[in-house]
Amino acid sequence: MSYDSVRKKLCSDSKRWLVTGVAGFIGSNLLEELLNLDQEVIGVDNFATGSLKNLQEVEGLVSPYRWKRFSFVKGDICDYDICESVVDNVDYVLHQAALGSVPRSIENPVKTNAANITGFLNMLEASRKAKVDSFTYAASSSTYGDHPDLPKVEDKIGNPLSPYAVTKYVNELYASVYARTYGFKSIGLRYFNVFGQRQDPEGAYAAVIPKWTQALIDNNEVRINGDGLTSRDFCYIENVVQMNILAATAARNYKDNVFNVAISDRTSLNELFDLIKENLQKNGIETDQRPIYQDFRAGDVRHSQADISKAKQMLGYSPTHDISAGIAIAMPWYIHNRS
Repeated sequence: MSYDSVRKKLCSDSKRWLVTGVAGFIGSNLLEELLNLDQEVIGVDNFATGSLKNLQEVEGLVSPYRWKRFSFVKGDICDYDICESVVDNVDYVLHQAALGSVPRSIENPVKTNAANITGFLNMLEASRKAKVDSFTYAASSSTYGDHPDLPKVEDKIGNPLSPYAVTKYVNELYASVYARTYGFKSIGLRYFNVFGQRQDPEGAYAAVIPKWTQALIDNNEVRINGDGLTSRDFCYIENVVQMNILAATAARNYKDNVFNVAISDRTSLNELFDLIKENLQKNGIETDQRPIYQDFRAGDVRHSQADISKAKQMLGYSPTHDISAGIAIAMPWYIHNRS
């Protein structure tokens, strides 16, 4: 079924959704789309990486009637009682809460493990006991580790290169065991370098696109790890939102699966730098800066590109924005909301 068909069906048949990590970048974008589809949404977040500002922005973008269909719970998924309370009478779970970032996990593996494994298991178990209709969770392209093949195909993975990658792979293992042991089938979405509005440019672990954009606006240095030829499959947030909703509403025979979420393209860091500069210029901000190259970063893979044929064939995934289109849309937001 196409995404447009799924959206139309949801508009005529409202469901009750739980979004964990709802105040984060991806979670708040999911919230916005679901409310615009007249769904009822419960959100949970402990604000470890999420922001009240993101929720306030969504409130300003939807009608008052739709905003009233959202209930927020401040809580930590490491607390099982919280997880149990928020899944009550829920149809679909979109589990986004996690501590992201490879370097953060290298600096603090214990904290990353607690949020990403204990928290995940709490949500999985609570959802199973509540007999929710579907459980969709944020997996990661980091699971591919050192596997050399390009593009990345779901059933071929290598050795993990960071504690973060270990945690996301363990999520997949738990999901698979729950399908075999309890018959509770879920879908994991291996995100590839997601970007877009409400992505925080601040902090040591900020994602590259908002971080570089703010640095160029403020005339600060932009540092590239390595020679700039490292490449990534950058995926605009609207593609990720589409895939979450397709996965949540997928037929049962497609569950107990993982899917790549990307556009199946490669953009080098040098190309990305030029693209950001070009879009800043289109928005009236001129800069003649050049990047500063430094050592490669521990835990990083050299190249990454997704094969998305499985998602297309099984779930009807059809990405609507490539990196150029995504940056063109997101750039005014990055400029207006810079710190």
